[in-house]
Amino acid sequence: MLGLLSAFVQELRQVGVPVSMVESIDAMEAVRHIELGDRVALKETLRATLVKNARHEPAFETAFEVFFASRRPDLADPEGPDDRGEPGSPADRARRGSGGAMDLDQLIDALYEAMRNQDFSALRSAARQAVDDLAGIEPGRPVGGTYYLYRTLRQLDVDDLTSRLIDAMLAEEGEVDDLTRRLVEEEAALRIERMREEIKEEIRRRLVEDRGHEAVARTLRQPLVEEIDLMHATRTDLRNLEQVIEPLTRKLAARLAQRRRQAGRGRLDFRKTMRASLATGGVPIEPKFRHVRPHRPELFLLCDVSGSMATFARFTLQFTYAMGTQFSKLRAFVFVDAVDEVTDHLKPGIDFKDALLRITTEADVVWLDGHSDYGHALEQFTSKYGRELTPRSTVIIAGDARNNYRDARERHLAEIADSCQALYWLNPEPKAYWDSGDSVMSRYAKYCDEVFEVRNLRQLETFVERVATQPRRTRRQRRYSSTERETLPMFTP
Repeated sequence: MLGLLSAFVQELRQVGVPVSMVESIDAMEAVRHIELGDRVALKETLRATLVKNARHEPAFETAFEVFFASRRPDLADPEGPDDRGEPGSPADRARRGSGGAMDLDQLIDALYEAMRNQDFSALRSAARQAVDDLAGIEPGRPVGGTYYLYRTLRQLDVDDLTSRLIDAMLAEEGEVDDLTRRLVEEEAALRIERMREEIKEEIRRRLVEDRGHEAVARTLRQPLVEEIDLMHATRTDLRNLEQVIEPLTRKLAARLAQRRRQAGRGRLDFRKTMRASLATGGVPIEPKFRHVRPHRPELFLLCDVSGSMATFARFTLQFTYAMGTQFSKLRAFVFVDAVDEVTDHLKPGIDFKDALLRITTEADVVWLDGHSDYGHALEQFTSKYGRELTPRSTVIIAGDARNNYRDARERHLAEIADSCQALYWLNPEPKAYWDSGDSVMSRYAKYCDEVFEVRNLRQLETFVERVATQPRRTRRQRRYSSTERETLPMFTP
C-alpha cells in the first residue's frame, strides 16, 4: 500500500498538482485511520490531504480512478439469487439462457432493463459483458481507453437506447406535460451517463491489469487548466480557462497589493535615526527608514490579433485588464498589419465578451491584405503613439513575430525601446520554433529587455507579477541605446 500511495503522489506531481513531502506523510498517516476497503472514504481522505485547489480536482479524480481502480467482484456463485431473490442479474440470466453467450440484442435489453429498474448491480454486470463482447481489448496493445469506449458505445446504439428509456419512463408517468417530459429526459440522460461510466471504469480496470498503473496514467494524463496551451486550446479548454481566469487574477492582485504594502519601508535614514536617538541618550533604539512609494508602471500592451494569434491575444488582454489596478495607466493596442487603439473598448465594468466582439468588428487593424506585418505595425505605432511613451512606460508586445517574409523594420522597435523604461516581448510559440520559417524573433529580441515564452496562464501570471513589481530604473540602470544594441550578439532568452 505504501508503494501504491507513493506512486499515486508521484503521478499527481507529474500532472502539475503541487504535493509537498509533508502533505504526502500526512496522507499516509490519515490512511492508517480508515477502512481500506471503503473506496469512498479512501478517496475523500486523500483528497482532503493532497488537493488544495479546486482546479486540481479533475487531475486528482483521473489519477485516483487509475491507481485505485475497483476490483472485479468474485462471481463465485453466478446461480445465486440477486438482491431481489432472483437467480442472478438480467445479464447473467440472459447469458445462461443462451448457453453462456449473449447476442447484441440480449445485451442491449439487459442494459435497458437495468437502467429502467435502476438496478446498479445488474448494470455493472451488463457493462462487464458489453466490454467482454464489444470492446475488443487486446492485451499489450498500446491503445487508450477512449478508443475502446467509443468502440463499445457505437455498437450499443446509445441514441436508440435513450429513446427506449424515455418512452418507458413517460409511459409510467401517464399524462405528460412539457415540464414532466423535460424532467424525464434529464433523468434518462443521467442513467445513460451512469452506464457510460460503468463501461469506462471496466475498461480502465482491464487496462490497469494489463499494463500497470503508471502506463495507464500516462495515457490519461491531461494538463491542468492553467497549463493548457493557449494557441491549441479546444472549445472545452476555452470554457475552462474562462472559469479560472477571474479567480486567478483576483488572487494575484491581492498578492501584489500585499507585497506593495510590505515594501513601503525603504533604506535606513541615518539622519532621522540619529536625531531620534537623542531622546534615548544617543542609543538608536528605533531605526528610521526612508519612505518608499511603490512604483506602478505605465503599461502599453500591443497584441497581434491575426488568425493564429487570436486566442492568445484574447487571454492576454483579459488577464492584463483584470490586473489593471496594479498599473498607473493601461493602454491597449491590437494589430494585424495596421495598429488601432482599443483602450476605450476595455473600460472597467464592460463585459469582456462584448468588448471582444466590438474589437473584432470595429478595430481598424487591416492595412493591406490582412496578413501579419509586424514591420508596418511597428512603424505605424511609432508615428501615431511614439511621442506618448515616457521613461515611466513599460511596453509589452504579444505575438509570434512571424512576419510573412516582409521587411521587419526593426529600427522602429529600437525607437520604442529608447523611449520607454522597459520593453518585453511575449511569444506563445515554443522556443525551438523561434527563427524558423518566417519568424524574425532574433531580429526583434536584441531591442527588448527580455523575451518570454508564454504559452499558458501559469506563465502569463508569472510575467504579469514580475512586470507589476519591477523596480523603477535609475539613469545608471538604463539599457543599451539602439546604436549600441546593433553591435550586440543575438539575444538569448
